[in-house]
Amino acid sequence: MIRVLVTGGAGYLGSILSEHLLKAGYGVTVIDNLLYGQHSLFHLCADSHFEFVFGDVRNEGLMRRLVKEADVLIPLAAIVGAPACDRDPRLARSINLEAVQLLNRLRSAQQLVIYPTTNSGYGTQTGDVFCTEETPLQPISLYGQTKMEAETELLNRPHGVSLRLATVFGMSPRLRLDLLVNHFVYAAVTDGYIVLFEKDFKRNYVHIRDVADCFIYCIEHPEKMTGRPYNVGLDAANLSKAELAMKVKESVPNFYIHFSEVGNDPDKRNYIVSNERLRQAGFEARRSLEEGIKELLKGYRMLGRNPLKNV
Repeated sequence: MIRVLVTGGAGYLGSILSEHLLKAGYGVTVIDNLLYGQHSLFHLCADSHFEFVFGDVRNEGLMRRLVKEADVLIPLAAIVGAPACDRDPRLARSINLEAVQLLNRLRSAQQLVIYPTTNSGYGTQTGDVFCTEETPLQPISLYGQTKMEAETELLNRPHGVSLRLATVFGMSPRLRLDLLVNHFVYAAVTDGYIVLFEKDFKRNYVHIRDVADCFIYCIEHPEKMTGRPYNVGLDAANLSKAELAMKVKESVPNFYIHFSEVGNDPDKRNYIVSNERLRQAGFEARRSLEEGIKELLKGYRMLGRNPLKNV
């Protein structure tokens, strides 16, 4: 059995990816320090091919043992997002970059590593021309910088694949409400309104389960995937923030959207992305934005009352 080591596997993406890997017949070892106190992997504990290690990915002795026991390495552990990285820059660099450098030193040339980075490295493009993997990277945040540097480290050694993820959406046992689609839908069903700055700034989006499936595709087809970065997103979901909000409104008709001309969004990313290289390699995201919105609406009904609001 091929064993996959997933660092940060109790997070938003990892808890879905671990489930998909086990269903596909892989052994899974997760290491996570449970920074957010999450219990997102309880449902996997009955599976004899699943193992969990409570620990820190910067612990060289521990990582040396875990890397040695694995066939495939998926380093998900990260301080994710520009605000979180700006809050503690030293922590961000130590986990997002230095821990990946450690993993890269410890792995053998035969071990496959599949690294999830972000297409936010494309930065402030025009929003009119498609970014490909050849587009110069211009990260505008510490988060984007650390992920870009880590990608370079991994691709400079054999058997590395980098997945430049679009903005991910969808339900997960470790839910995140700071991601744009998830946030817009949550605002629609809780507050009933949203104020948008710089409404024409564009992004690309992808469902969390398509991302998990893409990791598995890379494991199963390393001969055609290694040594290159790949954009992972939906070509049909290159949308401005205004277009995304209107998509949500189709499912939540009473959602009030205010386009503000005063003020600005601190996140200046503005780009559309081509996923053609990944499609040519044989994989394409298939879950639509509309499906994801319906899924989120169903999931948010399970959140119940907000303990901090008398509503």
